[in-house]
Amino acid sequence: MTLKYPFVTEKAMVLLENQSKLQFLVTREATKDDVKREIEKSFGQKVKSVRTLMNTHGQKKAIVSFENNKAAEEILSRLGIM
Repeated sequence: MTLKYPFVTEKAMVLLENQSKLQFLVTREATKDDVKREIEKSFGQKVKSVRTLMNTHGQKKAIVSFENNKAAEEILSRLGIM
């Protein structure tokens, strides 16, 4: 399992509302292709791009943008976060 859980902070919610992007904490070994493949398989939404970064706590975070502008909100709704 590449994805750990959605990363939801105030800044992440602003990114969701303005640019329709989601943030997930992922395993350190996860590649961008792994993240893209797992999100498309798990949620059935086409991924446009994936950016990854390491945060100050040593965790890897993926910022995912979708081809469908409403996909990010739909995924958070399905997960019961929004």
